[in-house]
Amino acid sequence: MKNICLIFFLIVVIVSPSCLNNDPSVLIINAEPAVITEKTPNDTDDPAIWYNRKSPENSLVLGTDKGNENGGIYVFDLDGRINRELSVTGLNRPNNIDVEYGFNFNDSLIDIAVFTERGRDVIRVMELPSCRLIDNGGIPVFEDDSLRSPMGIGLYKDNSGVVYAFVSRKSGPATGYIYQYRLFTEDSAVCGIKTRALGKFSGRKEIESIVVDDEKGYLYYSDEGAGIRKYYADAEKGNDEITLFGAGDFKSDSEGLSICRQTGEDGFLIVSDQQANRFLVYELKENIPYYHRLVRILRTKTIESDGSDIICMPSGEKFPNGLFVAMSSDRTFHYYRADDITRLKQ
Repeated sequence: MKNICLIFFLIVVIVSPSCLNNDPSVLIINAEPAVITEKTPNDTDDPAIWYNRKSPENSLVLGTDKGNENGGIYVFDLDGRINRELSVTGLNRPNNIDVEYGFNFNDSLIDIAVFTERGRDVIRVMELPSCRLIDNGGIPVFEDDSLRSPMGIGLYKDNSGVVYAFVSRKSGPATGYIYQYRLFTEDSAVCGIKTRALGKFSGRKEIESIVVDDEKGYLYYSDEGAGIRKYYADAEKGNDEITLFGAGDFKSDSEGLSICRQTGEDGFLIVSDQQANRFLVYELKENIPYYHRLVRILRTKTIESDGSDIICMPSGEKFPNGLFVAMSSDRTFHYYRADDITRLKQ
């Protein structure tokens, strides 16, 4: 009898993910953007938030714009205005971007953003908040493989303060789809060296979005045709997959990932259900690596969003409990209050 029930449950989930809308344990939230940014020239893809700890209302949103040879990293204030002095243009298809704090550069700790420049098969590093490029033209990636074209990126700082970049690509093998690079400084420029290849791939669609939970040391990525895969970010803990979850929850692709976690507390993993114009929110439990319960469906005004970021700290008057930023295919980014993710009732 247990086997029959299990088979029936799996069939329902696979055939009809929309039944999640009728699950009373899943809270449905209809969210309105507090801010919609100015439009970029080409094709928005992925945002990252730099949190200004001294002046949170002056935090920055960095968004990739995937132009071929005229792409850019556009820098926005919290009112959605482009700061053209800080924005970097003339890039060849910048794809995904992430931010890390406290990178050791020339014996000083600085904040950095790292993004993939897909058209050149490199990752780029900029200092924050100046947005000055400090990578001597870029760090080549996937040099030992014919399948290159970097797309996704997630940064990880280990307990010793060393910063790593996990990089995905447009296409790759069934295992070792993602490369991990240790970032370091040499001759006043940021360099990178490959430390390992990891990650299963279903062979369906691609792997783009990556996010790392620095506090807990977990790597998550979207295997778009299969679900969300989870690994240890620390190479010393091995390359075995911890779990695969979310299969059947999405209308089509599982896409952009972001994590909301306050120090020492449980958190949330937010995943874009791109073709449904919504985000699925999975609860993360302290010290329970296999726990990923779907608790919320966030319906937004974004169009086919495949990139997001979130800060769960006060970020000015409009965002007193934090800021959630999501890409929209109309060449904008939408800002939502983090309460839309964390609140307990509609």
